[in-house]
Amino acid sequence: MNASEWMALQNGSDIRGIATEGISGESINLTPAIVEKIAIAFVSWLKEKKKIVAENMSIAIGRDSRISGPALMEAFMNGVLETGANGIDCNISSTPAMYMSTIFEETKYDGAVMLTASHLPFNRNGIKFFTSEGGLEKKDITRILELAADNVQFTATHKGSQSQYDLISRYSQFLVTTIRKQVNHKTHYDTPLQGFHIVVDAGNGSGGFFADKVLEPLGANTKGSQFLDPDGMFPNHIPNPENETAMESIQQAVLDHNADLGIIFDTDVDRSAAVDHTGTSINRNSLIALISTIILEEHPHSTIVTDSITSDGLTDYIENELHGIHHRFQRGYKNVINEAIRLNNAGQESWLAIETSGHAALKENYFLDDGAFLITKLLVKAAMLRQKGETLVSLTLKMLMPLESKEIRLKIKVPAFKEYGNKVIADLTEYVKTIEGWSIVPKNYEGIRVSCNANSGNGWFLLRLSLHDPVIPLNIESNQTGGVEKIAAQLRDFFKGYDDLDKSQLS
Repeated sequence: MNASEWMALQNGSDIRGIATEGISGESINLTPAIVEKIAIAFVSWLKEKKKIVAENMSIAIGRDSRISGPALMEAFMNGVLETGANGIDCNISSTPAMYMSTIFEETKYDGAVMLTASHLPFNRNGIKFFTSEGGLEKKDITRILELAADNVQFTATHKGSQSQYDLISRYSQFLVTTIRKQVNHKTHYDTPLQGFHIVVDAGNGSGGFFADKVLEPLGANTKGSQFLDPDGMFPNHIPNPENETAMESIQQAVLDHNADLGIIFDTDVDRSAAVDHTGTSINRNSLIALISTIILEEHPHSTIVTDSITSDGLTDYIENELHGIHHRFQRGYKNVINEAIRLNNAGQESWLAIETSGHAALKENYFLDDGAFLITKLLVKAAMLRQKGETLVSLTLKMLMPLESKEIRLKIKVPAFKEYGNKVIADLTEYVKTIEGWSIVPKNYEGIRVSCNANSGNGWFLLRLSLHDPVIPLNIESNQTGGVEKIAAQLRDFFKGYDDLDKSQLS
């Protein structure tokens, strides 16, 4: 592989590639041999970062359910051991658990990695990296790939030792203890979820543990939980809370089993969503509103940091009903998390960073994007509300949900897609100034966000350039019937002159 091929494996703050055959036209570029070199490079990076020799390092390795996982995990382990560092096999785990392995008092590993490609198809895989300081940044991934491309080597006198650790059980106990302490039930402290019927949908990823290792020890009935067994072919639905089919599946499960709550995780459990007892989904803006309600009760007037595509109704709810501050920032969960950390360092209190996709990171939990910890916060609140005869749904009844919403992905058909996309956005900025009833929203950190008055769509739209792909996503929301189409029709007129855009979704 040449340097550019190595760098093509970078996906923001992690590594992703094609690890197995099965989809036409997609060639493997993440082989065991490549992963072994990345492992050696990670040890080299840790040596630079922590100033410790490889022989004194302990590195934890976990994976999700993907079919390429066992082979790539063995390769990563071999690379670690080759340097003289010690490798800990954590088997099937979750991304948040792998980070916590650097934090738990009895482990405190020097580094940890999770082999996962989140919700992507079965043929993909990737690597997420952690130290006790958190997930690695984009520049760190670049450095690791540079070291791998340079074929960095170690002259270890002996191989490191390999061991196993049941990390997911230790992580589950952490969640169980958190819920017990925060609910602090007066009559059944150990089983604060007694009387709750909760169904879990793990999508055959690595989140199935939540039913038997977290909910059941807390007293919950988990009958009707589905797709808990790991299966890297994902035969039932994509393990993704944003996927319409996946959400419909957990909604139906809640209704079929007359459950109080449904929970759905993505493949590696760093994202989640929920379903209430009526079968109504709690995701995207409604999920942000719910966790914001909880956080702002605990930390009044603090700042909620979200990504750029959240609704106007959410802003109104956070600021006028909850009396907090809504800081809408760039897409990308690391961008949102880092912005919340920056605000705290600048003296502006922020306890929640959350992306519309379901990535939620709380200050009380190391600003780790942890889907299971997000659900833990919801369960604590649900248990406390039940003692007063209330439910989670009652918390956010005052939030105005948009009547219509749509995301349209406009594919760019030229190689220099960033330059082309930025030109489209710049041209639209000038075009908006000519349209009566449209106004550019200030304090927007990504693309262009436009507010449309009652006569011109009664809503808003955001056009931005994708972080990694040759795509310009367009989000439109409206508070009137036919409003999305009214806004889209005006935009179709603007886009007529851009032949290198695939506008088929806009039709």
